[in-house]
Amino acid sequence: MKKSANVTWIRDMQFVAEAGSGHAIVIDGDPATGGRNTGIRPMELVLQGLAGCTAMDVILILRKKRQNVTGLEVRVEGERAENHPKVYTHIHITYIVRGKRLSEKAVNDAVTLSKDKYCSVSAMLKSTAEITYDVQILDADNEEANV
Repeated sequence: MKKSANVTWIRDMQFVAEAGSGHAIVIDGDPATGGRNTGIRPMELVLQGLAGCTAMDVILILRKKRQNVTGLEVRVEGERAENHPKVYTHIHITYIVRGKRLSEKAVNDAVTLSKDKYCSVSAMLKSTAEITYDVQILDADNEEANV
């Protein structure tokens, strides 16, 4: 399956990135690097791609397991190498899953399947970064966490 992306320079360190699907975003750099801080940084996009990829997996798997999910938040933090190319060396993912009478096993299985089998972004990043995670399960009725 072939995918495509196109990036067009606007000015300074500002670019518009358009995916093959037709969706576009602004990419920009920090003022210290000549940017104007008008858009997301490329390495932030990598973390967002990871969060989006694994979130989609988890929702799809939990739906197949007939879990009553009412919310999902995926938080990703990454640490980069000090020297160029400054790849991510450690990434931590926090899954906050809300629902009614969620099975802890079903949620943990969904996260593990995403991490180990389905998330292509995770599969690419794990060659340079240690990826760790934790899961919080919140009951939608009383918002108590099960970890």
